[in-house]
Amino acid sequence: MIEVIHPGIYCSVQDEGRFGFAKIGIPMAGVMDQFSAHLGNSLLKNQKTDALIEVTFGMAKFKFNIDTFICITGADFSQKLNDDFINTQEVYKVKKGSILSFGKRNHGFRTYIAVKGGIQSEIVLKSRSFSKEITSKIRLEKGDKLSILAQKFIEYTRFSKVKIYESHFLNPNLECFPGPEFDRLNNSQKQQLLMSFTISEDNNRVGYQLNEVLENNLAPILTSAVMPGTVQLTPSGKLVILMRDCQVTGGYPRVLQLSEVAISKMSQKIRSDHVKFVLNGQ
Repeated sequence: MIEVIHPGIYCSVQDEGRFGFAKIGIPMAGVMDQFSAHLGNSLLKNQKTDALIEVTFGMAKFKFNIDTFICITGADFSQKLNDDFINTQEVYKVKKGSILSFGKRNHGFRTYIAVKGGIQSEIVLKSRSFSKEITSKIRLEKGDKLSILAQKFIEYTRFSKVKIYESHFLNPNLECFPGPEFDRLNNSQKQQLLMSFTISEDNNRVGYQLNEVLENNLAPILTSAVMPGTVQLTPSGKLVILMRDCQVTGGYPRVLQLSEVAISKMSQKIRSDHVKFVLNGQ
């Protein structure tokens, strides 16, 4: 078991999300930063679909009531195992009774705690991902206990580690593709769209709003399909980048679509960070 000593600002259990349920209005959910989550599971020799703990903006604390192995990936919040600082992207043995905590931010926004064998929480609609109105919980709370598989240290003696990919956290460029309504923009609007933007304080697992206003004279569209990474142009001229917990339909023009890598990079950005859309092939 993993016991939640302090839940931080927003911690949840996530895997790759729910696929095939958009037709009944079910959001995909899942890890915001797939790159970091897959990396943690890979270093532990897990399946990439295994569930992890997603920690938003650090400040959380957990107690391990069983022996296991862990790997921390994504954002670096000066994580400690008991009283010792530990690195991201490296596997550690964790003994029963150990405490994992997060402190000062070094980079990034979301951290992943991968555990050998994955988090064994409830499966709902083929996924363990917490999601509003789908699962019984949307975030972890103090006192919550998460089941994990017991491990024998002798069975696993060799693990890899990798260097931090700084560009994943520091590079403002977001690879994207033209959205269905992109060609409705005039040349001036297209040029504005490819300038630098700053992230507003209005950002969460549903979407990120950008501060700068884009000239907008487009008419609303009929309600149409949207997905994580869809960039919508609102009537006010502000852009909204939809993320993992977004709705499945929308009525604002879909001017861009982020790549999967760009969605992961976006999830590690915080308020006032700069981003720049880069059209694929340009």
